[in-house]
Amino acid sequence: MKTLLPILFLFTVQIFSAQESDYDYANGVFQFEENKTQKIFTDGTRIRQSPNVNAQILDSLQTNWQVLILKKDETILKLGERRANWYKISYQKNGKTAEGYVWGGNLAVGYRNKNGYDFLFGLTKTINKKDKQYPEITVQQNIAAVKVVEGNALIDEVSFETGSGESLSYGMFTIESNHKLQNVELTLKATVSGEACGIAGYDQYVLFKDKKLIALPQLMNVGDADVYYHSEEFIFPNDKGGIPNAFILKMEEMEKDDKDREKKKKALKTYLWNGSSYKLK
Repeated sequence: MKTLLPILFLFTVQIFSAQESDYDYANGVFQFEENKTQKIFTDGTRIRQSPNVNAQILDSLQTNWQVLILKKDETILKLGERRANWYKISYQKNGKTAEGYVWGGNLAVGYRNKNGYDFLFGLTKTINKKDKQYPEITVQQNIAAVKVVEGNALIDEVSFETGSGESLSYGMFTIESNHKLQNVELTLKATVSGEACGIAGYDQYVLFKDKKLIALPQLMNVGDADVYYHSEEFIFPNDKGGIPNAFILKMEEMEKDDKDREKKKKALKTYLWNGSSYKLK
């Protein structure tokens, strides 16, 4: 994958100040439908009188608070690599119905409920990061998180990277089985991806056991038509080719040379699972 890195990481450094403007579009993961319920992801999210960072603060809501999307405002706020519309919402608090505006970046990209727990996936911030292979290149890296809430209490949270803003065109959050991993109650999968060729997509698996979240190594997939591709996936114990008390990271990549000849590379990494943690074999 080394030959592909210059293509993937040619980004321009930007200042992480709040900017409101008539951007052409917001990140797809922050597009929410009107008349649908959503959940607050960022704890202490401010509810404002109008769609503006300088507008009067009417209220603040904690993580997992349910809101109803009334209308999407055309104003887009940009924070780091995150671009999202403002939304007019309504919600219940202290037995009353209230309304206001919330920035879409503070809403959960996805949320699920299972066994009495609420699980939420969202974006938290953007950071500057030096590329390991090319330290002269600084990239903007989005940080995401998965949270688990029981009642009104945040039980646990794990954070992970999700690439640049170009990888935020599409997002998905699902609950899977425990994949026959010992002592695991369930598995969460958070996904973000881009729409264009050459834009990486990321899959983040998170195990849930004993009220704790355990993030597995992140998977990355990218490709450009039939010129090259890099794919990663897990083989769990319940999958074909899986082995007990372990999960296997399967990597495959292909790149065509100047004579249009395919050069393929495959690799496997086995991680041992002891019922509470994992380590590379």
